[in-house]
Amino acid sequence: MPIETSPEHAMPVRTVARHIADWVGRLGRVWVEGQVAQLSRRPGAATSFLTLRDPVADVSVSVTVPRAVLEAVVPALVEGARVVVHAKPDYYLSRGTLSLAATEIRPVGLGELLARLERLKAVLAAEGLFEPGRKRALPFLPRTVGLVCGRGSAAERDVLENARLRWPAVAFRVENVAVQGVYAVTEVVDAIARLDRDPAVDVIVITRGGGSVEDLLPFSDEAMVRAVAACLTPVVSAIGHEQDTPLLDLVADLRASTPTDAARRVVPDVGQESAALERVRTRLRRAMADLLERETSRLGSLRSRPVLADPVTGLVTPRAAEVAQLLERARRTLRHRLDRAGDDLDHTRARVRALSPAATLARGYAVVQDVDGAVVRDESEVGVEDLLRVRLAVGELMARRTATLG
Repeated sequence: MPIETSPEHAMPVRTVARHIADWVGRLGRVWVEGQVAQLSRRPGAATSFLTLRDPVADVSVSVTVPRAVLEAVVPALVEGARVVVHAKPDYYLSRGTLSLAATEIRPVGLGELLARLERLKAVLAAEGLFEPGRKRALPFLPRTVGLVCGRGSAAERDVLENARLRWPAVAFRVENVAVQGVYAVTEVVDAIARLDRDPAVDVIVITRGGGSVEDLLPFSDEAMVRAVAACLTPVVSAIGHEQDTPLLDLVADLRASTPTDAARRVVPDVGQESAALERVRTRLRRAMADLLERETSRLGSLRSRPVLADPVTGLVTPRAAEVAQLLERARRTLRHRLDRAGDDLDHTRARVRALSPAATLARGYAVVQDVDGAVVRDESEVGVEDLLRVRLAVGELMARRTATLG
């Protein structure tokens, strides 16, 4: 049941510590798996001490081990070893610390390690961390190569020397870390994070030389695998030799068989690229020469044709005769049409003259109009003293009606 307290009824530290000890004691004996981070043997002492660490969560707990229990472990326990411990949690009231009192320690065997790696591999594969579709291509010529390796290691030397032999101007940012042991996972993950945050780093190479399965175990750690999967920068894994396949190889964007192979993969060979460029330039020159030769031959063939060899005789003269013929036909056609049009005009003019009032007037007739211009057709339309206009064949007369007849 929860313990009721208040500012007025606070619980003493000793009471709180005693309750914590009671709660911890109820857990009973448990089997705990971890990695031995520190091991302290005191000559002649009945009890030894070690620190058991969880490399994934970076959590540690102290363990007290009776001398007989520690000496019973075969092979002898060393720092970095994976073990399972049968222990009872204890809470020390005086120091306020939690520790485990071990009654049995069993090293995790190679077979079980491999089985656990296979189970972890299946889980990560089911999450899609090893899918080829999520892998990114490496840049052709990276500005800076991030290198995670052991300090002064042969792997570091192989990568740097072979990369600079291929491309002397290549730049490196080297992160020296522990590549085996209890701190390897933490240091490698931190180094990857630092390189991934650097905008100048275009590719990250994680490398170390060969070793036993236990030596390479950090590079199959779940925390490291997930850190590489979350990395935004392409990652190259170059761990051990060709036969070594830690889980890091599966999640990396590219697996190199050796550190030397990694150097070949991340930078191009300046000699090979220069040779390839020269081959391309040679092919381009040959292609241009062939093109010029074909076009020159084609131009010569065109110039040798009669129409181009003597343009006046072959082209201008025939066309000039054709133009003259067409011009003469056009003149004849135009004259014929003009003659027909003239005849039609004469006939029309004759008809117009025959039907024109002027022709009637020429025969002695006249047209009488009132002052408004209306033609007078009946004498009743004109009154006495009305002014009249008389149109003759030639000229006009003004007349006035003075009287009526009859």
